Amino acid sequence: MWLFSEYETMTKSAIQVIDRAAALIDLIAAGDKNLPLKVLAIDADLHPSSAFRILSSLVTHGYVERDEAGRYKLGRKLLQLGGRVQAHVSLREDARPIMESLRDSLQETINLTIRDGNEVVYIERAISNKRMMRVEQVVGGRAPLHVTAVGKLFLGEENDRGFESYARETRLSAFTPHTITRADVLRAECVESLETRYAVDSEEAEPGVSCVAVPVRDHSGSLVAAMSVSAPTARHEEGWIPRLQQAGMDLSSRLGYSGHQPVDRDSNAHG
Repeated sequence: MWLFSEYETMTKSAIQVIDRAAALIDLIAAGDKNLPLKVLAIDADLHPSSAFRILSSLVTHGYVERDEAGRYKLGRKLLQLGGRVQAHVSLREDARPIMESLRDSLQETINLTIRDGNEVVYIERAISNKRMMRVEQVVGGRAPLHVTAVGKLFLGEENDRGFESYARETRLSAFTPHTITRADVLRAECVESLETRYAVDSEEAEPGVSCVAVPVRDHSGSLVAAMSVSAPTARHEEGWIPRLQQAGMDLSSRLGYSGHQPVDRDSNAHG
């Protein structure tokens, strides 16, 4: 009982610090000029020493900056994060009508994913209501790169060092008996997926479920997302691939992609 009480106290304390940090950021954002510690402490109803400690941590992480006069302003990290949020919002908005059209054509649920470190993150979906049995990925859900078709596209763009690092960190853990756990086999398939402009996972993440994915590129040719269709393996059709590829190209065109792919894995093989 005592241990639970102590844990609860520590949790409340941690949440309180986050609340105070958020309040300080909001105050800085609301100001029309850089603000001194004294003003921020008063407006946030904090002791100056508490406000200073929190602000110092925010400065360390780049969320707040301190000028030569000791006044505080928003940090560049927030601008970077804001740009990422805006990019994802724009990506989802551009993708939505294309995904819905493809869903209606295939009568299967369509997913849109991005990469976050060693995982893919599902950021949008167009659900088909035509099927009694369908495969649905939760928006915000994650999966390791090597067990998904979308992840194989991202791994295909890695240079040798990047791929080896991923294989070492994840150990290519098996999720099903069909998961590819040999690095050389996986590497070859990932590289080939970029040449064919699609990737497949055959019950590698979940028994009975297969997936086909295609790349989505921006104006610079960078792989920024992947579009996929997942369904019970028995329902998969080869004819889905060209329609999915066209949808991927349509979305890429909306993002400014002209067909040029400035990716040279060989030149970065040791970079």
